[in-house]
Amino acid sequence: MAVGDDRSPDDAGSRLADRLNYLFATMHPPGAPYTNAHVAEEISGSEEYGKAGLTEQYLSMLRNGKRTNPSPDLLRALAKFFAVPVGYLLGDLSPSQAERVEEEVRFLVAMRDKRVRGIALRSMGLPPEVQDSLTAIISQFRQQMNLPPEPAGPEGPADPDGGAPRDRR
Repeated sequence: MAVGDDRSPDDAGSRLADRLNYLFATMHPPGAPYTNAHVAEEISGSEEYGKAGLTEQYLSMLRNGKRTNPSPDLLRALAKFFAVPVGYLLGDLSPSQAERVEEEVRFLVAMRDKRVRGIALRSMGLPPEVQDSLTAIISQFRQQMNLPPEPAGPEGPADPDGGAPRDRR
């Protein structure tokens, strides 16, 4: 927690647990979310992550808020694994920066779908007014199907308009 920060350690731990759980729920290959065991094994056994010591049990405690103060090395390793800035896990980002990270995560999730990728790629190079027309058409279809105006991710509506973190497994 930053100096002069008047949040309680429990708030910071809860925020860390929430963010880890968000990443586990969204940042995974198609099919099934990562398990604590998989992430712990990948991080603990790899030079890429600095061989940060991590057990399945400790990761579980971080995710349920029973442990709230992991080492900076471990936070760096987790951030690298999930391809997010370490400040996201530390809680050092402003709310708008944290939201931007989550938008990028939602974007990656959307891009896993081959049809969504196809639509996005086919719209590249079209003039902005044509892209706007396509957006309006998609919005009309969403409205006709009683879907929300923007696709919802685990944390609410998405606005997938940016670069995506890399997917791993």
